[in-house]
Amino acid sequence: MDNEVDKKNIIVEAYAKAIEVLDLCKTSHGFFAAYPGYDALWSRDSMITSLGASLLEEKYQETFKQSLINLAENQSELGQIPQIPNAVDKFSKRKPHVDFKSIDSTLWFVIGHYIYSKRYKTSAMEKSYTSNLNKALTWLSYQDFSENGMLVQQPTSDWFDAFPHRYGHTLNTNILYYHVLKITGQTSKAQKLKIMINEDKDDKLWSEENGYYYSWRWKNHGQYKEIGDFFETLANLLTIIFDVANEHQSNKILNYIKKHHLDLPYPVKTLHPPIKKGSKYWYDYFEDCAAKKPYNYSNAGIWTYIGGFYVLALIKMNKIKEAEKQLKKLAEANMQTPYFSEWLHGNTGKPGISQSGSNEGNQAWNAGVYILAYESLLKGKVLL
Repeated sequence: MDNEVDKKNIIVEAYAKAIEVLDLCKTSHGFFAAYPGYDALWSRDSMITSLGASLLEEKYQETFKQSLINLAENQSELGQIPQIPNAVDKFSKRKPHVDFKSIDSTLWFVIGHYIYSKRYKTSAMEKSYTSNLNKALTWLSYQDFSENGMLVQQPTSDWFDAFPHRYGHTLNTNILYYHVLKITGQTSKAQKLKIMINEDKDDKLWSEENGYYYSWRWKNHGQYKEIGDFFETLANLLTIIFDVANEHQSNKILNYIKKHHLDLPYPVKTLHPPIKKGSKYWYDYFEDCAAKKPYNYSNAGIWTYIGGFYVLALIKMNKIKEAEKQLKKLAEANMQTPYFSEWLHGNTGKPGISQSGSNEGNQAWNAGVYILAYESLLKGKVLL
């Protein structure tokens, strides 16, 4: 069979399988993170899943809507949206509870409302949950205790919930916050944050010398600085997708990924270099996590939902041929059994053991972002 036909077939086959995964993860309460492993509603997982699921006309509109409703109904008095390992799992087989201890759950909740309104051309949900959105934005604003427009977070309080140890002004959180400020019409605050991230003498996250953004940064102590200078893949990709990085910076980031083979064997590794025991970034509690070994789990393991964002960044930079190549590799990665595994080994590309205890794959955000990357490539633009 012609090689071009083979390539096309696996891309389309993975698209169809992604829809099957979403069907498995769809519940009357919203999108669960996986089936059957992560049988609970997480804010970040359900919202990232919905970025792609909402492109399939009205097929998952009600599921997306229920995700937003249940997150809003469990919002804290101060405005925080619950998240992993703080899941809204009142509807699963686990002991019912609602936990918090995260910052990006609230950010993704706001982004989710924006995407819902945009996809379904309705402001009904935003109007119904205006109070919840305002409380969420107020809570976020109080995380700026540097009073410089940048959010501050505690360790393990975003999608990297167990590894690595990041705190202070983290890139991932502040890029999401920049996007939140833009979509909620807070243009001047967004512009100030962009300048802080790129240019501020004491707190900027961009490193021209490294050719990418620091993962995190906190206080300066004379010649000593609290900086995480390893390459954090997802956050750097988001700087491209959400227009924080300029063309020069964007090309440097993409060149870094290629130079260090972070897209091999599949897109894409979570960070570089992997963190080893005894390094300055090592903490003893990593011993209780699968990431304690290099190229496992979030320690330079491959997460295909981030691979989907890699395809989006390539599309953003008009690198269409490379985006097509990476989408095919992403399809190959996701079509290994178990399908749409939580993570793959960073060297071998083989599916790793899920931290949920289930080995059945079906990770919702991997499926959702694959659909988003597929549809964006089809249209030749990032559909966010």
